[in-house]
Amino acid sequence: MEPILQISHLSITFTQYERGIRKRTLPVIKDLSLRIEPGQIVAVVGASGSGKSLLAHSILGVLPYNSHQDGSIRYDGQELTPKRAAALRGKEISLIPQGVTYLDPLMKIGAQLRKGRKGAEIRQQCRDVLKRYGLDESIEEKYPFELSGGMARRVLIASAVIDGPRLIIADEPTPGLDKKAAGRILGHFRELAQDGAGILFITHDLELALTVSDRVAVFYAGETMEEADASDFSDVNRLRHPFTRALWHAMPEHGFQPLSGSQPYPGTVTKGCPFAGQCSWCLPACRDAEEIPLIPYRNGQVRCLYPGKEEQK
Repeated sequence: MEPILQISHLSITFTQYERGIRKRTLPVIKDLSLRIEPGQIVAVVGASGSGKSLLAHSILGVLPYNSHQDGSIRYDGQELTPKRAAALRGKEISLIPQGVTYLDPLMKIGAQLRKGRKGAEIRQQCRDVLKRYGLDESIEEKYPFELSGGMARRVLIASAVIDGPRLIIADEPTPGLDKKAAGRILGHFRELAQDGAGILFITHDLELALTVSDRVAVFYAGETMEEADASDFSDVNRLRHPFTRALWHAMPEHGFQPLSGSQPYPGTVTKGCPFAGQCSWCLPACRDAEEIPLIPYRNGQVRCLYPGKEEQK
């Protein structure tokens, strides 16, 4: 089956200037590969600054002017160039953004959902999609400032899915929603996937990701540390990378054990594993290696020189 989205060895760097005209290159995403099949929900989990939202902007073709991108992004079997991304954006490829500020404050909700289209059919379509997300049709005549944060977020989701996109990028779609409302939204994601859409679910909340995702890609400092089936998280011994295991242990139901230290700032780790400073498995080779590739391991993928080291003790 042809994947809806195929990302291969994606790297993104930024050019910055410091001390006048002195220029430096800042690597933010390194050697990222990801695949989303029709009907599949793939979660990307990581802390702030790990490159999750930048991945979304890369797919949509809206990276900042001072960025440089290497690698390949293919949508529906063809290269996703910036020109093609612009043509598909808001139609076949849709974004559910983090912030409700994406809503136009000077335009009524109904007009924003219709996107300039007129007629009885699109009006009924708007009412149906609002109802699907628990919103009354009277919302159409309101401005964004008249809505609560949770209502505005549901409007954003309704706007993203109204035209039945094939690929939905949900970038932290549930902040501000209570647990029940968040669960209902994720249930709708599953319905969209069952209709054949592919969904990229970007979140910092591993527990939330596991409630709906088929596969989980774990980010750290701009690199994919591990990609695993969601079912692998039912047993910590099925996880392949020490960072993924640390996330598992940090979940409330697994003892809420915090990980000491912090994720390194982009550009501060020039070789070796970026997780080395926090890793209990770390050996000298982990710090000295020029490159640590993402390799297949136990029906998943892992970026580690010693996967499974914990079991070998």
